Amino acid sequence: MLTLNVRNLITSAVFALLALCSGTLYADNPIRSLLERIDPGASRKFAIELQRGEKDFFELDQRGRKVVIRGNTYVNIATGLHWYLKHHAGIQLSWNGMKATLPEVLPAVKQRERHETDLKLRYDFNYCTYSYTMAFWDWERWEQEIDWMALHGINLPLAAVGMECVYRNMLLRLGYSEQEVGNFIAGPAFLAWWAMNNLEGWGGPLPQSWYTQQAELQQKILKRMAEYGIHPVLPGYSGMVPHDADEKLGLNLTKSGRWNGFTRPAFLQPTDPRYSEMADIYYEEQQRLFGRAEYYSMDPFHEAATAEGVDYQAAGQAMMKAMKQVNPKATWVIQGWTENPRPEMIDALQEGDLLILDLFSECRPMWGIPSVWKRDEGYGKHQWLFCLLENFGGNVGLHGRMDQLLENFYMTRTNPMAKNLKGIGLTMEGTENNPVMYELMCELPWREEQTTKEEWLKAYAAARYGKADPDITEAWMILGGSIYNCPRGNNQQGPHESIFCGRPSLDNFQASSWSKMENYYDPTVTAEAARRMLKAAGRHRGENNYEYDLVDMTRQAVADCGRIEYQKATAAFKCGDKKSFARHSRRFMELLLMQDRLLGSRTEFRVGRWTTQARSLGTTPQESDQYEWNARVQITTWGNRTCADEGGLRDYAHKEWNGLLRDFYYKRWQAWWALLQRELDGMNRQRPIAQQRATTNEELAAARKRVYNVDWYAMEEPWTHERDTYSSRPEGDCTQLAQEAIEMVTDFEQMD
Repeated sequence: MLTLNVRNLITSAVFALLALCSGTLYADNPIRSLLERIDPGASRKFAIELQRGEKDFFELDQRGRKVVIRGNTYVNIATGLHWYLKHHAGIQLSWNGMKATLPEVLPAVKQRERHETDLKLRYDFNYCTYSYTMAFWDWERWEQEIDWMALHGINLPLAAVGMECVYRNMLLRLGYSEQEVGNFIAGPAFLAWWAMNNLEGWGGPLPQSWYTQQAELQQKILKRMAEYGIHPVLPGYSGMVPHDADEKLGLNLTKSGRWNGFTRPAFLQPTDPRYSEMADIYYEEQQRLFGRAEYYSMDPFHEAATAEGVDYQAAGQAMMKAMKQVNPKATWVIQGWTENPRPEMIDALQEGDLLILDLFSECRPMWGIPSVWKRDEGYGKHQWLFCLLENFGGNVGLHGRMDQLLENFYMTRTNPMAKNLKGIGLTMEGTENNPVMYELMCELPWREEQTTKEEWLKAYAAARYGKADPDITEAWMILGGSIYNCPRGNNQQGPHESIFCGRPSLDNFQASSWSKMENYYDPTVTAEAARRMLKAAGRHRGENNYEYDLVDMTRQAVADCGRIEYQKATAAFKCGDKKSFARHSRRFMELLLMQDRLLGSRTEFRVGRWTTQARSLGTTPQESDQYEWNARVQITTWGNRTCADEGGLRDYAHKEWNGLLRDFYYKRWQAWWALLQRELDGMNRQRPIAQQRATTNEELAAARKRVYNVDWYAMEEPWTHERDTYSSRPEGDCTQLAQEAIEMVTDFEQMD
């Protein structure tokens, strides 16, 4: 026995030495663990080699039956793994599926393949992402997201989980009570806007279990990021305090008033003598919970057109000084959005100390090329990232600016004003949608040769569905030339919003207040793309990526058809054509219910997935109820009556989801069409009374408008308090339901 043990030790030592000499790491590492999560046993099929390299790189190679993946960081190796899976094995991992069954014998890498990039920083997340998508994520979901980040080359994500824990500890040290802290910190679905100095307390108070839960979750997140070599961007301190801190703490505050009806937190100017005291407490509590970082995110004066009495230059220097006391090598990360960062705040800061996220580079770049937000001098001496915003409000809908993204990105490679470009970023307000756009963005840094939209889409379709399919390729070409090609000059924020999700009126167009929608594609082409996808059903039925995309494309076609039926019904009403009005309003409602059934076939499009996530974090029934209320309010009214109506926040985060369509949006439209039908039937008693009182044309027009001014909030708010159990489990055959939906769309097209 002793001899056998000695022999085993010698053998192990020899293999360890060989591994070190060859540069191959046979010991456990994050890539091996990643592979096991993708497909148990998959790590045996790969050889992972971590090597030095001045440039970021990954390399694909072959050794016997094993695929070799080399890189100079674990994130770059993970990126190489994803590249191999997509472009060699026909396996694409995405939010709709992070697991796969790998072949017993992997496709061989026939020729060594190397990819390099000088864009070393690849950022992820917007503060809004943490509420619109990630508000109720547990560790299992976060583990998948960190894997997704590594596979897509992300090495610099915002890490905002648990920020509220730091503030709670800070305020308790300053003498606030638990009740006062609860009145300040927002609820789970609204923490992003609290963190961005936009509101206080809404959705709260948070129970003590939340703070414990989120602190532990953030510690797991940071540990896994460290294993990959991912650098987290922790929220820094820029002076936010409760609006009553002048009375409570005797501070000299700058108050920003209200944000869409909400009371904003106050701002302790960094030039105030007590700012360093507050910052020290904040960073001490943050380090105690989460350690220190190399990057800190601070966005003072966010969406505040003016900040009275602020010395921007002194404020910037004071915030930088407080951050540098925590880590002298740290970098301040700040968003390039509207007025921010104000030139007078950053001009005096040292080169290399600031990293600016050019938040909407695919549409409104600020770094120097023509756009509505162009800065003539760009960001000057400061480093910055080219970012894809893509999504607002977490809204559901196909959308992209493929040509403009490619053009703007390639322009940075030759433009002298982009000399301080250090990488890319994903800054979407909501994730888990439009995976095609994020695949494109994340591949761009690694492609030596410029690509065209058409070339890239062909390769994307083959990778996503395992092989090239002419019908699927044609579907993507249709979409790439229409809904995914929002043109330069169109500044709309996010997807072409679904008519089903908007508050009814006689001039419905966009669902939310600020989307700036414009018609830029033929709404009938999405149905043609869905028909092409359906033609491939016999070859791809049961494949996860195919079925997700089939449902999503068909969903868009149904929504676009619904918009056409709405226009026809409204036109018929205005003409007094009762027969035509009845026909088109009925079709509209049939499409809405068809949409609900279709989306019920995929868990990603079910409101039950969202509410189940929320309830699952509660440790008591009361906590689960509070979290579900948060979840329901965010996607509907967003705020109270004042904030929803006068502040314009209602439906900003609308979702075209199963359950929500049937139980929320359907009821609004049902009431609206009934109101118009009564008007056509001469049964609306308010109209003659209102018109009789009018003495001028202006008064008459106003009177007519009042007739249609429904108290929508009174209809909407009760749904936020319901506790009906929505299931996250899919129901129905998605391919069959897509077929039924497209047949309905086709019938309606042909009837007229």
